Amino acid sequence: MSSRENAEKPVPGQRLRAAVDERMRRPEFQTSLIQGLKIVFAATLAWWVSITFLDTSFPFLAPWTALLTIQATAYRTLSRGVQSTIASVLGIVVTFLVGEYLGVNIGTYALALLIGLLIARIRWIREEGITVATTAIFLLSDGFTEQSRDFSERMLEIMVGIAIGVLVNLLVLPPLRDRQASNYIDSVTHRMGAVLANMGAEISSSWDTECAEEWIKEIEAVDAELNSAWSSVRFARESRRINPRRRIRRRRGSPIADPVDAPSWEQLLEKTKEGVSHLRAITHILHAATYAEGSWDTRFRKQWSAIAQDAGEAISDPEGETDSGALRDRIDDLAHEMSRDEDLPSKLWPIYGSLLTGLRHIVSLVDEVRAARRAQVLQ
Repeated sequence: MSSRENAEKPVPGQRLRAAVDERMRRPEFQTSLIQGLKIVFAATLAWWVSITFLDTSFPFLAPWTALLTIQATAYRTLSRGVQSTIASVLGIVVTFLVGEYLGVNIGTYALALLIGLLIARIRWIREEGITVATTAIFLLSDGFTEQSRDFSERMLEIMVGIAIGVLVNLLVLPPLRDRQASNYIDSVTHRMGAVLANMGAEISSSWDTECAEEWIKEIEAVDAELNSAWSSVRFARESRRINPRRRIRRRRGSPIADPVDAPSWEQLLEKTKEGVSHLRAITHILHAATYAEGSWDTRFRKQWSAIAQDAGEAISDPEGETDSGALRDRIDDLAHEMSRDEDLPSKLWPIYGSLLTGLRHIVSLVDEVRAARRAQVLQ
């Protein structure tokens, strides 16, 4: 092997470092890392407050509730904080009733847990319902001593933990998931455009069943990512609720997505969903055509593939100069040209018509993606 080939061969350490760097640049990784550090900070702060100011014999209650309170969005943190408070009160009530009137033994211990788990099924505290049972575990496990019977102190410790968790998540870089949603949508539209562009490039010369099957697999993968994009958008919408970062950004004059003349995330996803559906139909038509007898009209194949390639590149790279109006005009011109060809076999018209119609629907996505990019809906 030559020295040049050795120099060009990637070193395993470099590949690993590049993979780590790429992962660390992802918004979702950065957000998760920040959230993890905030959980550590909140739990540690709650423990320090407990041992310094509360002088409690149960210093684990405050950090435990602080840890559980911090969630992926500010709205969810506040909601879970309220649920945790209610669940903790119910857990204390269960502990008091069982410990005071039945005593603590293996049977009553199990009974308290069973009651706690049943209460946890209540719909409006279900997300934090297990706190009822865990509170009973904490307070009954020491034999229901005098310290654990001081329910006002226990409730104070729990409230301190919840308050610290809520405040830390709301005031210290509250999570805003806009970039994750934008990246998901950007990835979906880019992959969809890449499939269409590749399809156009292949069809311009020839294609076979293997090519069509690869397109089908890629479209199914795009469809699966589209479902993830919907989840990410719903998550991003929730992350905006009661989030002080959006107010701060408005005051500083920073751009915020959803301008009036741009499509919203939901509108863009709906349009992309339609585009993926039409692209899937086109792919299945081309897949079936590989088994059909007879050859395609060269003019149609060349012109349709060129339009498909240009449309795919315009969707995957909305910064380009391709105009959707020009693409639609080319589709119309091709349809008129082929309709005047009296020698065209009639059995091919349903296929050509479906390909032209599907491509026309997909072309409409070009303007949506470009408007979203221009308005920074896509980051």
